[in-house]
Amino acid sequence: MRDAKKIAENLGIRFVTVSIGKIHQAYLASLGSYLKNESGIAGQNIQARIRGNLLMAFSNEFGWLVINTGNKSEISTGYCTLYGDMAGGISVLKDVPKGLVYRLSGYRNRRAKRELIPESVFRRAPSAELKHNQKDQDILPPYPVLDKIIDLYVEKDVSPDEIVKRGFSRAVVNRVISMIDKNEYKRRQAAPGLKITPKAFGKDRRIPVTNAFFG
Repeated sequence: MRDAKKIAENLGIRFVTVSIGKIHQAYLASLGSYLKNESGIAGQNIQARIRGNLLMAFSNEFGWLVINTGNKSEISTGYCTLYGDMAGGISVLKDVPKGLVYRLSGYRNRRAKRELIPESVFRRAPSAELKHNQKDQDILPPYPVLDKIIDLYVEKDVSPDEIVKRGFSRAVVNRVISMIDKNEYKRRQAAPGLKITPKAFGKDRRIPVTNAFFG
């Protein structure tokens, strides 16, 4: 929250907060015993979907365009919530891998000759922040590894066996490729994004949603 507020102040963006606490509790009360664990995936995603709903309410009321913040690493692996943080009118980072997001952020600070983006943003471990002490690396490989596998498999059409030969763990390669292939259905419903790489999701790369496709 502190980092978000500081960035908004640095960029001259209006900053408002709307609590989702009561709304979230109402969801949980309505679902009752259907949720085995309130802190499980379903319970976590409810939070993201409430936020997406509120953002779209602001869009309707004020005519604002909601910018989806998902990057290529997240969109590739489905590490995002359909109808939640995937909501938006345009996805600016859709074709920008996580590592490049950090490099672009550092470049932006150097151009400004000040910390438009606070140093604490770079130091903090990436997290969806949907449960206590959650880290992206609990589910995903380290981003330098993940981004390289995505680059080889998605953009360069390198086979899984060849990726393994380049020094990557077969278990990690298989897990990442499985996530990429199984989440095409999410990408088909994602906001349109800007293209910066040779092969962006959508027009450049479309795989079957059904038929148990596996690359």
